[in-house]
Amino acid sequence: MGSHTHVKEEVRNVETHLDGLGLKKKVSTVLPHEYKLEMDGSKECNEEEVSQYPKRIGVLAVELGRVDICTEVSMMAAHCAMPRKGHLDTVWYMFAYLKRHDRSKMMFHSRSPTFLVKTNELPRLDWSDFHKDVKEQVPHDAPERRGQAVEPTAFVDSDHAGDTVTRRSRTGIFLFIQNAPIVWFSKKQTSIETSSFGSEFSAMKTAVEMVKGLRYKLRMMGVPINGPCNVKADNMSMVRNSSIPELQLKKKSNSIAYHCVREQTAAGVVIINYEPTVLVQMSQTC
Repeated sequence: MGSHTHVKEEVRNVETHLDGLGLKKKVSTVLPHEYKLEMDGSKECNEEEVSQYPKRIGVLAVELGRVDICTEVSMMAAHCAMPRKGHLDTVWYMFAYLKRHDRSKMMFHSRSPTFLVKTNELPRLDWSDFHKDVKEQVPHDAPERRGQAVEPTAFVDSDHAGDTVTRRSRTGIFLFIQNAPIVWFSKKQTSIETSSFGSEFSAMKTAVEMVKGLRYKLRMMGVPINGPCNVKADNMSMVRNSSIPELQLKKKSNSIAYHCVREQTAAGVVIINYEPTVLVQMSQTC
């Protein structure tokens, strides 16, 4: 899936608006190197520039299949209320990036995902002493199951204290059905976490809620699901605390996310396992 025609048209509209000033050339990154949106101290935009900013952000937000700009657009949208000239220049910079990378495509494949460790090879843990009556909520009025069973997969991460002003972290989530990406999510967390463990657990809670909704929707469309959803994370402490019944979380501020994730693990909705960051980076390079 690609959006070449749409991107090309929007870039043309921007260049027309800039009236000959043109976009930068040889732009290889979505944002300028080491640029921090929240630290921009340039002058505030005038009335005409303020009206342009949310329009262009709206265009960027609907670029079909452009996962490569998802996080950056979310960050830019946070400044719509009072954009600065540096923010607007960054919007033009992003369009310059799209102009150079206008033919990016998203690939879908119907085969089942492959992992170093298979779900059925992971040890089955006894949750009966901790979550005795927990079961996945399956719609009673779901239609007859048809077709091949699918395997959902989720990848979850957070950038601990990524915002240098508020020190809030950002949640990043990818949801796949088979080897097809269907949901990508990037949003600043609503609370400040003092540790990477806390920000990872907050991100995991959001991912588990999205997985629950996805599984319900698939069943209501008659799509059978093959076992729990594989949820991949790169924080081993968080993986262990959400997967091993005997481990107990002491920090009260993380308890809601903690029990939500563990309960869905006990119900068989998700199975959480470790995915080293280096492997994700290698797969992206390939």
